[in-house]
Amino acid sequence: MKKVPAKTMIPSLLIAAVIMFLLAISIGTVNISIGDILRSFFNSPEVKSVYKKILFDIRIPRALMALLVGMMLSSSGTVVQAVFQNPLAEPYIIGISASAVFGAVIAFLLGLPDFYYGVFAFVVSILVSFTIFKLANFKGKVNTSTLLIIGIAVSSFLGAFTSFAMYAIGEDSYRIMVWTMGYLGGATWGKIGLLAIPLTIAICYFLFYRNDLDAIMMGEQEAHSLGIKVARLKKRLLVVSCLIVSFSVAFTGMIGFVGLIIPHTMRMLMGYSNSKLLVPTTIAGGVFLLFSDTIARNILAPTEVPIGVITSFFGAPFFIYLAFRAKKGGAEHGL
Repeated sequence: MKKVPAKTMIPSLLIAAVIMFLLAISIGTVNISIGDILRSFFNSPEVKSVYKKILFDIRIPRALMALLVGMMLSSSGTVVQAVFQNPLAEPYIIGISASAVFGAVIAFLLGLPDFYYGVFAFVVSILVSFTIFKLANFKGKVNTSTLLIIGIAVSSFLGAFTSFAMYAIGEDSYRIMVWTMGYLGGATWGKIGLLAIPLTIAICYFLFYRNDLDAIMMGEQEAHSLGIKVARLKKRLLVVSCLIVSFSVAFTGMIGFVGLIIPHTMRMLMGYSNSKLLVPTTIAGGVFLLFSDTIARNILAPTEVPIGVITSFFGAPFFIYLAFRAKKGGAEHGL
């Protein structure tokens, strides 16, 4: 299959993002025409005030939140797979997301402000990630089976704590329950600003080391020969990945499979070079999550389906496909 060059893919994804954004903010319980949306951006008096309120207080912040979180999850998924040198590694599957929820629950139980949910989620996910990395590493190589087993075990253990916390809290446990299924309805301009900061830092960091990631994927010995301090770089990349995953989880809950579906789809279309993949994969993740959230809001309207259900609907069959592909040896050679 002929690979799509980045100079073609990136503009195409940006156009898709704009179209999906306009579609997402136009449809819902109240449909708003594209014309009214464009006039609202210029504060035209011809547009109903209720439309402006729906757009600027609810739909636009939510759409931007979906874009940002999707970008966080897809970029972190790409990097985590390179760090673990494993095509099945993904923050949701290997337990990083569950550990971030665990940290956010602790902050909730302590009655701390929203900002600390991300801080606690980050600290716990860092500790858990390094533990997983250490346990799954055998003679310098991360074993696929061990990685998945440990990730599932960690997710189950921390999920049990989350369930216990929900039971103990009682009627006020709705917020924790939302975290376990994924929810973008709490989007605000303030939260968007908070998420934009770690995302910008992480993307710049990933892009700075994109060529080093390619070297690591060719083999640690080759990377060492190029003067790359592999172990230290892997730890730093894992820390930055945990940073953006933890903040996304703190504000929107566990949204699975984005970091698995998007990187693999983009690799099939563009090849395996991280230097070419990072930007398109990041944009594609935002478009995918915005598409999923639009489905979640409208498929059973006025009832809203948790977005984690939608991404799992797409992701679970994709994961099974990758597992069978890895069993045949194809995926191991692909990464």
